[in-house]
Amino acid sequence: MKPYKLGITVGRFQTFHSGHEYMIEKAVSLCDRVGVFVGSSQESGTAKNPFSYEVREEILRKVFDKKVEIYPLPDIGVGNNSKWGDYVLKNVVERFGEAPDLLVSGKEERRLGWFDDMNGIMVSELYVPKVIDISATKMREFMLDGNLEEWKKYTSESLWSEFDRLSRYVRDSKDELRTDSI
Repeated sequence: MKPYKLGITVGRFQTFHSGHEYMIEKAVSLCDRVGVFVGSSQESGTAKNPFSYEVREEILRKVFDKKVEIYPLPDIGVGNNSKWGDYVLKNVVERFGEAPDLLVSGKEERRLGWFDDMNGIMVSELYVPKVIDISATKMREFMLDGNLEEWKKYTSESLWSEFDRLSRYVRDSKDELRTDSI
């Protein structure tokens, strides 16, 4: 029995890297069940969001198999605030039939107010320190440059064979700057 029944993580995963993996593994180690919610799930084909939800789900599945449950979480245009937190919570309850008791995330100012206005619901928040100095932006740069060796340093070995395919998405999307994502 783990200390938490249901943990969640939320991220765009554009592109997935070892920092994301570390954060999700932390959730798996602490929670009986883990829901991974893929934010901006409606976005794809843009410089900041090259991958479709389906591609991101496939990547997460290759790394975590059945250790996590993966769901889309489209943007709703309210920004990162308590309204967004209400929306995340609503999605979790719809998928799991209950509220989470743990949110695992990187410590970013924009997440600090997500669950401030919830009445009667307690969600513990674990902010995983950034122990791996990498960003999705840098990972996309490695892909644009065809720099497989640097990319591999920050990516699960289970994804190494996907470099060419994923890099194509990044290259094909690099000039599309429009986005609906907040």
